[in-house]
Parts: sequence; C-alpha cells; structure tokens
Amino acid sequence: MIRYAAIAAAGAALLVSALQVLTSPAAQAAAEAPLRGPQGSDSEPAALLKASDGHFWADGQVDGAPVRFLIDTGASKVSLTLQDARRLGLDPTRLAYDQTVRTADGQSLAARVRLKSVSVNGVRLADVDALVINQGLPASLLGMSYLGRLSRFEATRSSLVLDP
Repeated sequence: MIRYAAIAAAGAALLVSALQVLTSPAAQAAAEAPLRGPQGSDSEPAALLKASDGHFWADGQVDGAPVRFLIDTGASKVSLTLQDARRLGLDPTRLAYDQTVRTADGQSLAARVRLKSVSVNGVRLADVDALVINQGLPASLLGMSYLGRLSRFEATRSSLVLDP
C-alpha cells in the first residue's frame, strides 16, 4: 500500500512539473505566436467549407492571378485548365504535352509547368509543380504538389483545414 502511495505521489509531482512548464511565460508566448508557413510566410491554417455539391472549392491565387480550384487529393499535381493557363499568361500552343494523365473524362495529355506561387486563403507556396491539361478538365485542380507540401491538411464532414 505504501509503495502505491509513493508511486502516486511521484506521478503527481511529475504532473505538477509538466503543468508548470506548459504554463510558463515562454510556453505561452510560443503558443500565441503565429504559425510559420512554408518559405517563411506567417500563414495560419486556412479552413475551406464544403460546398453544397459535396466538394471543397478554393478561390486561390496563382502567380498573383485568381484561379478557382477543386481540391483533389487524387491529383498528383496542381492541374490547370487551358482557360486558366491562358489567363495566367501561359501559351498553351507552346507547351510540350508529353505527359499522359487520366481525368474524369478519360485519358488526356498534359504539359509540365512550374508556378512561381500558389496561395489559398493566405497559405502560400513557392515553386509549385503543375500540369496544363489539354482537354477533359472542367475545373483546375489543387492537387498533391501543393497539398503534400503543407505540414498537414485535414478533411472533416464540413471543412478542409490547410495547415502551413
């Protein structure tokens, strides 16, 4: 019985010590400091609400221009429609369509490009690999070449959290 009392007392002492560390001014300051995003940005997590169609959509910025993305964890790369590529200043007729991809409409060809920056709700990444899909893509996709570089992303029933 005395042995159990000694173990319980030691456990309580450890708990008090841990709580003191967690509530120290340094720990509180670290907890209140803004999260640091990729490439040194001060981005905080971004939450996207699920749309009525059951998908997650994001109004992003690519190289400073607006692009509406469908979030697609099954897409290995950010994928742009021809229309979005043109709006971004890319000339689809000068791209090398040497990648075969599968879209919802079937097999298509794609050209590799590198985007200077992609930002979604303030979560910005630089030098993002992407594809321009020559046909069969109804919306640009925010794929894993962006999502996979985040420290975390999490889907719930109602939202998608992007954590820099």
